[in-house]
Amino acid sequence: MVVHGWWVHGMRNMQHDSACKTPLDELKQQAAWKAVDYVKSDMVVGLGTGSTAAFAVDRIGQLLKEGKLKNIIGVPTSIRTFEQAKSLGIPLATLDEQPAIDVAIDGADEVDPNLDVVKGRGGALLREKMVEMASKTFVCIVDDTKMVEGLGGSKLAMPVEIVQFCHKYTLGRLAALPEVAGCEAKLRMDGDKPYVTDNSNYIVDLYFQVGHERLILSRHAVNMQRSAHAG
Repeated sequence: MVVHGWWVHGMRNMQHDSACKTPLDELKQQAAWKAVDYVKSDMVVGLGTGSTAAFAVDRIGQLLKEGKLKNIIGVPTSIRTFEQAKSLGIPLATLDEQPAIDVAIDGADEVDPNLDVVKGRGGALLREKMVEMASKTFVCIVDDTKMVEGLGGSKLAMPVEIVQFCHKYTLGRLAALPEVAGCEAKLRMDGDKPYVTDNSNYIVDLYFQVGHERLILSRHAVNMQRSAHAG
């Protein structure tokens, strides 16, 4: 995934900020508001999903209400973002209706020095990737907690969205790929049932104990299997 815009902000003076915001929330808001500077009136905007992207969606809604932005159409990447944007009065469309997006704004789960990213731990990876691939510019907003020396450095999951049909077979195929040898493949659960995405798919989380070059290689290999998308 190519990143066209990227910021990491230090923590600013918190003296006058709301007591409800944590220092991490404040960092996320700073990055999100800076990203929204790329949004101009008459644009089609991809609206990301997650705690950081939510600040950007709030900001776009605020600027529309104030009249500082006009004629914006948002393309949300999840049901959650759709509901948030709708509540803020942001006009919305789908990729079918707006296949060419001017700018997409979203967060990331990991970012390495080469600006390669891991996305989708929040479960919206397929729609996020589709919207961002349709965008002329992708602005990736992160705080310093997401920075790693190499992808997989956080030792958290690389998510893979798979179809429900024969999901155990697909999970086994993923786990058997030579490129992911040594990783642990787990079906994401929601209580005692598999987690279901907005697309009615499942997610397999891959946990790596290998270098970032291996993770990038494995991501390409996974995308060749019977999966909807790898983060």
